[in-house]
Amino acid sequence: MSDDVFRLSEEHQHLRQVVRKLAKSEIEPHAAEADERAEFPQASYAALRRADLHAPHLPVEYDGMGADALATCLVIEEVARVCASTSLVPAVNKLGTMPLLLAGDPSLNARYLPPVARGEAMFAYGLSERDAGSDTASMVSRAVRTGNGWVLNGQKSWITGAGIADYYTVLAVTDPAAGKAGISAFVLEKGDPGFTFGAPERKMGIKGSPTRELLFDDVPLPADRLVGVEGDGLTLALRTLDHTRITIGAQAVGIAQGALDVALGYVTERRQFGKAIADFQGIQFLLADMAMKLEAARALVYVAAGMSERGDREVGYFGAAAKCVASDAAMAITTDAVQLLGGYGYTRDFPLERMMRDAKITQIYEGTNQIQRIVVARRLLARGTRNS
Repeated sequence: MSDDVFRLSEEHQHLRQVVRKLAKSEIEPHAAEADERAEFPQASYAALRRADLHAPHLPVEYDGMGADALATCLVIEEVARVCASTSLVPAVNKLGTMPLLLAGDPSLNARYLPPVARGEAMFAYGLSERDAGSDTASMVSRAVRTGNGWVLNGQKSWITGAGIADYYTVLAVTDPAAGKAGISAFVLEKGDPGFTFGAPERKMGIKGSPTRELLFDDVPLPADRLVGVEGDGLTLALRTLDHTRITIGAQAVGIAQGALDVALGYVTERRQFGKAIADFQGIQFLLADMAMKLEAARALVYVAAGMSERGDREVGYFGAAAKCVASDAAMAITTDAVQLLGGYGYTRDFPLERMMRDAKITQIYEGTNQIQRIVVARRLLARGTRNS
């Protein structure tokens, strides 16, 4: 898609080129190895930190780059084009810090955000539990008030960046009798007593990004670790996801673009029946469908990013739609790209099988696409009721 369609600023266009060059030279070479060994790509992380692209969304006042929502999506998209695992560094840093940016006390933010901005720490996010995935309100992790703060017990599941991150925004029940209004958010530090991690999950994709459980056994939390207002945690969590689902859409767009790039290169070189297979109409139709899905997804992600930056009241609706459309497109495009390469696409000699495996998680995390459809439908129906 031409940048002129969205009138991207010169700064945005320059940023895209900078990230693309960095991703090609310093991140792509490590992508296959990180996947093969299921190891966090430290060299890729170091490259992002050197370029100040590990948490570009953080404001200048906290030593950050001050990138807007679209710029952050561009960073994630371009990195995901070559390595989905590495693109989770800026994505999860935004997810973990977003509750603080939305509701954190200035002193809390001043303590935890600058180290992330400077690349000295990573910030993860703990919401899901073993029996509380889509139904987040059914969480059972419990923080009990004490004289000096809180004591936390319980666990969180499927936590991206667990064990690598130094800080964690964690949701827990503080008033069981209050239902949804009885959940609060806290900041945990990796070294807090009683805070440990489960074994690394053995995953289909994004193998270079660690996923583990967070385990809490009488973890003492000072009173100043509370994020926002007591009892407002679930609302804060949902507000956070309204903004950060867009970054998953950007990740999905990047994965899909990477897959289309590989497929295009292959079909123009591969010859059958005396000509390049790109000359066959059936191949051209498949490529056209892939490209159209990708451009539609990218457009929706960029629109949603603009709404996030403006604080538009419809950001939840568009964020859910962008994440859903883009991740469905990524799954379809990577699958078709594997098909275009035939047997080669099914092997690890080409990156498409990795991209296909990586694409699947974008349909699941930060809310399954079934949940996104519920979000979109409910907001659509509410809007229709207001307009009737």
